[in-house]
Formats: sequence, C-alpha cells, structure tokens
Amino acid sequence: MSKPSVFVARLIPEANIDELKKHFDVEVNYEDRHLSRDELQARSRGRDALLTLLTDTVDRALLDSAGPQLKIVANFAVGFNNFDLLAATERGVILTNTPGVLDDATATHTWALLLATARRIVEADKYVREGRWKGWSALAFLGLDVDGKTLGVAGMGRIGVNVARKARSFNMNIIYTDTTRNAEAERHLGCRFVDKETLLKESDFITLHVPLTPDTRHYIGQTELNLMKKTAVVINASRGPVVDEKALIAALRQGQIWGAGLDVYENEPQIEPGLTELENVVVVPHIASATIETRLNMGRIAVRNIIKVMHGQPPETCVNPDVLKRA
Repeated sequence: MSKPSVFVARLIPEANIDELKKHFDVEVNYEDRHLSRDELQARSRGRDALLTLLTDTVDRALLDSAGPQLKIVANFAVGFNNFDLLAATERGVILTNTPGVLDDATATHTWALLLATARRIVEADKYVREGRWKGWSALAFLGLDVDGKTLGVAGMGRIGVNVARKARSFNMNIIYTDTTRNAEAERHLGCRFVDKETLLKESDFITLHVPLTPDTRHYIGQTELNLMKKTAVVINASRGPVVDEKALIAALRQGQIWGAGLDVYENEPQIEPGLTELENVVVVPHIASATIETRLNMGRIAVRNIIKVMHGQPPETCVNPDVLKRA
C-alpha cells in the first residue's frame, strides 16, 4: 500500500523533512525559493498534505488544483493570512499554524531592532567598516536612552507580553492598546491600558504586535505618525502591511519621527523605494523567528500536525476549527 503524499513548498530544517519521510512519500522544493502560483498548483496536485509558508497563497484555486484527497495544509508560520479559511473549511481541509514556539525569538528580535535603532548600531558599524573612524568623539552617533522611557505596545498578545516583560529590565513605563484589555499583563507587568491615540502621543518607542486584518492594514499611517513625538521610534516585527511605508518614509525623511526598525514589509520581498536610503531606519529581511531552535520547533509542530491528521486525529493547532465538526 502506497504512503500518503506530502509536498513541502519551501526548504525547512532537514530534521523536519527526515521526520516526514518516516511516515510519508515526501517531495520538497529544494530550490529554496518562492514558487509561482502555477508551479505551486502543479506540484500540489494529488497530494494528501501540503506544508506551506506565508508566501504561499492557499486559496480556492490551489485547493481545487490539489484535489479532493487533500486533508491538511500545515503552515510553517504562526500567521495564516495566506489561507482562505472559508474555502478550506467548505472542502473539509484542515489548516494549521505554529504558534507559541516563536514568541521568545520574536520578542528578543524586537528588542534587537529597538536597541539597534536607538543606539544607531548599524550606522556606526558601517562607519567603522568603511575605515572612516579616526578616534573617539563626544558628538559621534548620539542615540536615544532607553532606560526609564515609555514603551507603547500595540497588541498585548503572547509576543507583546514577552516584549513588555523584557522592558522591565530597562525600568520602562509600559503602556499598551488592544481590542481587549489584558488584566494579567496589567497585574504582573504594571502595564497601563490606553487608547491608540494616547499610545501614539505618549510613547517614546512604539512596537507593533497586531495581526494583519482589514482593520489593521495601515494601522500606522500619516495620521498616526503625525501624533507621535519627534523623538519616537517605531518597531515593526509583526506584518508589513500594518505600516504605510510611503507615509513612514516621508516621516523619517522630514524628521517627523526619530527612527524605525523593520523586520517586515508591505510587499515582501520588494522594499518601498527610498526606504533603504535612509540612515534612521534599520531594515532586516524578516528574520524575527530565525534561530536554530525556533525554526526546528516550528517544523516539529507542522510535522506533528500532518502526522496526526493523516492518522485520523485532530491537529494541535487548527486555525479553521469548524472543519473538525464535519469529521
């Protein structure tokens, strides 16, 4: 009897692929590049399971192309805005993600961006590498203090809480905004709940940890940037489209805000023209979860979800739970 067929749309840690191969016939896109829509549909045809990334659009066309035997699409990501939840549920296809395991890595990365931006680390590194440093100067690369400042957290979920917890080491005043209050964070971390406008006006550092939804697209735009302090720093390690990059570039150029640290972008991997020319922004290529341990753990969850579903069991992390009621 042949084994179920699994297609892995992008290269993931070899240990995760080896585990899949113990149970299934596995094909992998070893080119480690984003497949075109036509390529993904063609290579998904006839598969029992797919392991995808955020860059892979899983919509009606892909699901129909794969065929009625498809049981699960496991995202190698905590986000799932690449999924058409309704289309999958209608077809009885289970969709999963990998939450929880990347909270620490993403929160630490958020702080790396914040500190690098505040202390102008990238500018200074470049200055030294170019051989321009001639000795100590009292006015060279003056940055911003972090200790005792106000940190504004937009989105006090798991990652937002983790970022706020780390902020206590810097004796920061922590304020946050969200669709609902997080009483536990207020109680244990001393966070203060405020509305969005207050957060924008009072924060020295604003860090974004909101999901990408129609309501959060361009969560930070020209109106919001106008409300911030001229010494404010914006950090985005959530989803690129929550920031209007054109408005951000204008604000950075005009000194409307002090700086920004970005891990994600509106139209990845394309970067808005002019952004990389600015010295008051730190830009890195979507690496918030890029630690060896975290990526292995993400893969383990995705693989376990596939194994469980293919053995008739519910997955660990289903993002369209209504589909399970149909089983």
